[in-house]
Amino acid sequence: MTTTISYTNAPDLAADDYIVIGLATCFIKEDGEVHQIEVIEPIPSAALEALLKGIPTSYKLACATNLGSVLDGDSQLIPDGFPESAQFGEEFIPRLFAAARTYKRRESAKSLIPLGTAYTEFKYSLDRKRVLNAGRVVTKEDNVKQHSHTHKVL
Repeated sequence: MTTTISYTNAPDLAADDYIVIGLATCFIKEDGEVHQIEVIEPIPSAALEALLKGIPTSYKLACATNLGSVLDGDSQLIPDGFPESAQFGEEFIPRLFAAARTYKRRESAKSLIPLGTAYTEFKYSLDRKRVLNAGRVVTKEDNVKQHSHTHKVL
């Protein structure tokens, strides 16, 4: 009989639940310069299905594993095959739990990448850079010009 470990913030999940972890190339903008970093992120089932259909992505690889190999209590563990220099994405643990639930809800998605294997045949592209700390600046030119009769009662 195996002992099931559950998580305080996610009592519906156990350490042996299926999850896909991806390694993405992202960018950070500091002092007008853009720096490239590698980020470890959970990939939900719907996103994985889209990625496997060949859309361009910043993911280099994806590894199918279980929660216990990535999360030990509150400690985040870098999966095997991932570079030590890689960083965990923002809100990693809540996103990890949310992604794990998508595979529980859609069991067929577990067959896309078998447990314990990695997938590297993504359509890797950096044409559209993922800048993590990009801020949106709204200017007056962004306003849409409306026709003069738009708000008139005719």
